[in-house]
Amino acid sequence: MNELFQQFDVWGAFWLTIKLAAFSLVGAMVIGTIVAIMRVSPVAMFRFVGAAYVNIIRNTPLTLILTFTIFVMLYDLGINLADEASPTSIADNGVRWAIVGLAVYHAAFVCEAIRSGINTVPPGQAEAARSLGLTFTQNLTNVVLPQALRGAITPLASVTIALIKNTTVAAAIGVAETAALMSSAIELRADLNYVTFALVAGFFIIVTLPIGIGLTSLSRRMAVKR
Repeated sequence: MNELFQQFDVWGAFWLTIKLAAFSLVGAMVIGTIVAIMRVSPVAMFRFVGAAYVNIIRNTPLTLILTFTIFVMLYDLGINLADEASPTSIADNGVRWAIVGLAVYHAAFVCEAIRSGINTVPPGQAEAARSLGLTFTQNLTNVVLPQALRGAITPLASVTIALIKNTTVAAAIGVAETAALMSSAIELRADLNYVTFALVAGFFIIVTLPIGIGLTSLSRRMAVKR
């Protein structure tokens, strides 16, 4: 195993995977929450746009979305997310567009997780809030969303774990994360295939297992008793 660490930047690939997952998750949570609000909005146009986003993105392969970001958004439209004069401009753009693609894709699943949480809130609570004179925004932020997020912890945990594993798709657009490291190691050090697979599998288990256990425990403690 030491040979792998000496020949390849293993820690750099692991760290990049963690950064991809963390930033993508933040983006997915923000976009997903906004889309979820649109899906339960009293305005028909917002509901239509939210539903269209979820149905289109959820049924589009992640590889296609990441390829679209790098080849269309960056190369065809020239939208740079990094300083063009920087010597690491290509690599930086790849990482940042990968984060955008991962966030946009997983936001559709975050939206549905939050919407499932909203469905657990009894309609009578929203009606009671409206009868007290609360606006739609006040009703949503003060009554519905706090309970919905507590009820959505378990599905959000599943989305988080899926997102972490899906960061491997970023290797398809040249991002040097863990899957790219594995590909290079298999190509250049075929004699270490077993070690490479064990190392990569161990990394993802170490990262995802505590998240699953922790969020499941949190879900039980935060569950709304009715």
